[in-house]
Amino acid sequence: MLRTHTCGELNLKDVDKEVVLSGWVQRIRDKGGLIWIDLRDRYGITQLLMEEGRSDAKLIEIARNLGREYVIQASGKVIERVSKNPKIPTGEIEIDVTRLKILNNSKIPPFTIEDQTDGGEELRMKFRYLDLRRNVLKENLMLRHKLSLESRKYLDSQKFVEIETPYLIKSTPEGARDFVVPSRMNQGEFYALPQSPQTFKQLLMVAGYDRYYQLVKCFRDEDLRADRQPEFTQIDCEMAFVEQEDVLNTFEGLMHYLFKEVKGLELPVFPRMSYDEAMRRYGSDKPDLRFEMEFVELNDLTKNHGFSVFDDAELVVGINAAGCADYTRKQLDQLTDFVKRPQIGAKGLVYVRWNEDGSFKSSVDKFFDSETLKQWAEAFGANPGDLLLILSGETNKVRVQLSALRLEMGNMLGLRDSSVYSPLWVTDFPLLEWNEETGRYHAMHHPFTAPKPEDAHLLESNPGDVRANAYDMVINGVEIGGGSIRIHDRELQKRMFHVLGFTEEDAQNQFGFLMNAFEYGAPPHGGIALGFDRLAASFAGKDSIRDFIAFPKNNSGRDLMIDSPSTISQEQLDELALKIVLQNKE
Repeated sequence: MLRTHTCGELNLKDVDKEVVLSGWVQRIRDKGGLIWIDLRDRYGITQLLMEEGRSDAKLIEIARNLGREYVIQASGKVIERVSKNPKIPTGEIEIDVTRLKILNNSKIPPFTIEDQTDGGEELRMKFRYLDLRRNVLKENLMLRHKLSLESRKYLDSQKFVEIETPYLIKSTPEGARDFVVPSRMNQGEFYALPQSPQTFKQLLMVAGYDRYYQLVKCFRDEDLRADRQPEFTQIDCEMAFVEQEDVLNTFEGLMHYLFKEVKGLELPVFPRMSYDEAMRRYGSDKPDLRFEMEFVELNDLTKNHGFSVFDDAELVVGINAAGCADYTRKQLDQLTDFVKRPQIGAKGLVYVRWNEDGSFKSSVDKFFDSETLKQWAEAFGANPGDLLLILSGETNKVRVQLSALRLEMGNMLGLRDSSVYSPLWVTDFPLLEWNEETGRYHAMHHPFTAPKPEDAHLLESNPGDVRANAYDMVINGVEIGGGSIRIHDRELQKRMFHVLGFTEEDAQNQFGFLMNAFEYGAPPHGGIALGFDRLAASFAGKDSIRDFIAFPKNNSGRDLMIDSPSTISQEQLDELALKIVLQNKE
């Protein structure tokens, strides 16, 4: 045995035991007569003790030649520490070392292996195997493991069965870009890596496996950001003989179970909000409900006062930043600069201060008197001391712009508390969205989403007004997952493909296997896919998913540790009958 115990389990009950520990050297403190070594493994840290004159001289010599991250084995007796450390589970004991063996030495790490490291992100990604030794990442991966384990327990208790689906599938034109894989045995033809197991799980419903799930890796060749990776994991689920309410209740139940088992928290009942309501009240289909600042529309109170910015706008809308009337001109200018950033795109910001003394001061005093400004404030439900922030413009654009400002104010005022969880379901999304570039409708979710039954008759005559039988799970302003009731009728699916611009031949070539399956007794079915990486980050109160993935890619989709993607040999290209054309980049 290279160890009898881990570095995180010994305590006062183990005093006088002879033990063997193995791990990495975290820190060495040599005080001349006394040498302490912090020995670390994934379970914790245990302090080792050697004393000059009492411990063997050779032992002292080995200890003084150790470096950080050396892998060592230490044997000795558990004793009570004189100076205890209440911050760690092993802080009441230490090991009086009688034998020390170097199992492997180590170069000096390029950054400190501690919670507060001195390594930048790119450097730590290059040496990810070292970064993973830090407690912060270890705890993240242990959280991910716990979520995986408990998710499986819950789904098993609900009679779901885990079934693996293929990773080499057929490329489809809808959705994000596919990663494609050339076939050697079928030259000139390509597989695609799945963006989701969507069609396969629907086929499993046709096959009679009425409750399927899978913790599955998915792939999308799209631009990256903090909550997006080219490869990611989903809790992918499908249910037969269900309606929307059945799916929502089942997976709201999953969230209640996970929060209770993993975090010891009782989540509230998930409120329901339609897409239209979410956009009207918060300008987002994933609103953060941890704080107020609900939108107030002011068209009736702002028009025809000679202020063209409002008079010419399709929508005038604002939020109330309670208690912020004392913001300085500099702070207000910073908010204006924020909304004028290219990624937000507003042309300006109107503010109204309702001062504590009852007076009003605004950036539009030239056009609106105090009586009118008071009417605005009353529409907001404001009080003296509040600050009104108002944007105007095209309805859809200005709502998104104000949503960004609302979230910025929430951050500035400390209202987005990561220890508070505010979930909801957003329902009744548009089934289709018009794309100006392609000149046709695209599925807002995917082409297998069923329309609301009461809207199906509008598919051909007014497709833009058709609502989807779809739903998103949102927690703290993050879309944790989404799903829908699926089309299970061949004729309705044909109509959907037609509205999306597919010819019958295109539909048969791309999805003929699914259409054919619908002729053999397809049951009503629906499901959901939850972003597992996002879920783990949400449980830890973090925005970025990178530190909840063992080996993530950077913003360019590169793995800096193994240096991929990379070129392949000419021999491999020849086997695949591929010709690569390289263009010089000036």
